[in-house]
Amino acid sequence: MKEIQTFAKQYQKEMGWEISEENYAESRDSLLNNYMLLTTEVAEVAEELRMAFNLTTKNVQNGMEEEQAFELAKNQIKENVGKELADCLAYMLKFYNFFGIDVEESFYAKMEEVKNRKNKDLVKPSK
Repeated sequence: MKEIQTFAKQYQKEMGWEISEENYAESRDSLLNNYMLLTTEVAEVAEELRMAFNLTTKNVQNGMEEEQAFELAKNQIKENVGKELADCLAYMLKFYNFFGIDVEESFYAKMEEVKNRKNKDLVKPSK
């Protein structure tokens, strides 16, 4: 992950896409703009999921078994979902780099925090 974070920092610098650190106003505007762009990419992931659900429903209505229809739909959207998730990751890495946060350390620390929560969900989603 450190390699990806370093690559993203250099790539964003080369492209002129870093979050501005010029002054407060520039940073604020740049942070808000990048946050909006990140949420747009997250919405595009949701659109791909919607497409998969619609494809699954259509194939089931045409007589295909549900699990097979869902596997087919997942395969149909896989490439686009990967692209949209990569866009999300790129924007998230901008924030990590702007704040000087190590992605790996932050991720593992958060997962440990979640693991040790007292208010964990006790009910698992039904199958």
